[in-house]
Amino acid sequence: MVAGSQNPVTPVKAGVVFATVMVAVFVSNLDLFVVNVALPRIGQDFHGASLDALSWVLNAYAIVFAALLVVAGRLADRRGHRPGFLFGLGVFTLGSTLCALATGTGWLVAFRVLQAAGAAVLLPTSLALLLATAAPERRARVVRAWSAVGGVAAGLGPVVGGLLVQASWRWVFLINVPIGLAAMVIGSRVLPEVRREERGPFPDLLGAAMLTVSVGALALSLVEGNSWGWSDRRTIGGFVAAAALLGLFLFQSARHPAPVVELPMLRIKAFSSATVATMLFTVGLAGMILSAVLWCESVWGYSALKTGLALAPGPLMVPPLAAAAGPLGRRFGPGPVSAAGNLLFGVGLLWWGLRTGLSPHYATQMLPGFLIGGVGIGLALPTLTAAGATALPPQRFATGSGILNMARQIGAVLGVAVVVVILGRPKSPVTALNHFQHGWEAIAGATVLAALASLLVRTQAPASGAAPRTDSVPQGQQVGASRE
Repeated sequence: MVAGSQNPVTPVKAGVVFATVMVAVFVSNLDLFVVNVALPRIGQDFHGASLDALSWVLNAYAIVFAALLVVAGRLADRRGHRPGFLFGLGVFTLGSTLCALATGTGWLVAFRVLQAAGAAVLLPTSLALLLATAAPERRARVVRAWSAVGGVAAGLGPVVGGLLVQASWRWVFLINVPIGLAAMVIGSRVLPEVRREERGPFPDLLGAAMLTVSVGALALSLVEGNSWGWSDRRTIGGFVAAAALLGLFLFQSARHPAPVVELPMLRIKAFSSATVATMLFTVGLAGMILSAVLWCESVWGYSALKTGLALAPGPLMVPPLAAAAGPLGRRFGPGPVSAAGNLLFGVGLLWWGLRTGLSPHYATQMLPGFLIGGVGIGLALPTLTAAGATALPPQRFATGSGILNMARQIGAVLGVAVVVVILGRPKSPVTALNHFQHGWEAIAGATVLAALASLLVRTQAPASGAAPRTDSVPQGQQVGASRE
């Protein structure tokens, strides 16, 4: 049972709430993309740190983010989304400050963990606030707008990162501080309180720890496999530990009263299919971003700013295409639309593998791949997010959005790890080209699997007490035709 704000939300106040929440979500999403562009400069500043070590600046964030998202969502469901949102924003802002002050790779990774903990509280509560304060007929539109923010951040992130890195990579993190502080001040005054009236059991922290170590062990074995050797007992031990802990995590989730993943929720076909497809799609997305940055800066010799401008066209296509996905979804269904998006994204990656050469010819080699891939992202990601989020009952908005974003972060960890493994440490430009081509082919394969999973997102009749499905949303406001 959901308790709304004690005071009615007027249209003007709703607009301020929407803007405040979206600014905070934008900053947390922006941070994912600006850091990619800054990695080569961070490596130089930290005495030539290797790609293996630098990958943990990305992976530590994603792993902790993934493991804590649902726990944070559950705590917010119990104790209130408004205080959860403000607390998460405060921790994220503090973490950003400390990241900017880091004196080595180890410290930066540690402060990224703190940043991730804040973002894990911030993100699910943001969507929960928006959904719970929106009229039922507007919820699908709100989900679409919330998803589009990630696309805008993906488009602007590389450019903003390139500009900031021109001064110092530390500004990539410092930029979050004034924005975060302003959003906290405004949010404390305008955000309504929305929480469950019932008090449930405390969330499963042991399960969250198991998931963290499991994903971390898997990423460690993948990233270090080339250095340690694939038959080395450390590599094999990491894989065994990851599998064992995953099994224990599922067992724990089945028996705990407030698990990280409610296994019965996975019986909602729209939700479970969208979650799997989202994870596989993000393997490709994270791998694409990191590989493109490394290619432009390390092989073509682009500056951070030029790299950011090179990456921007594809993601900037996402917001308008997210709106266009609604009519397509109503006509063809969310499964075919998201599957087509995944396949187009894969085609963009394969274009790079076939056309990109050592001599920089951006307009004919990389730009078409970005544009084709951008169309795919715009069709796939908002459709899958909306299909999963709107399939759940209102009292599970925060938890469900946490699971969806957990899947994205696990996919990001795997995508980064796969790229690091395949790229290795090439000794010549020709070898580098060969490795990058194999990397693009591998992550394109993940998008094919994502397309197959997307086809399982089917329309089904809404269950009693469930959140409004997209088939109950009036035309013109749907994200897609019953995104289940």
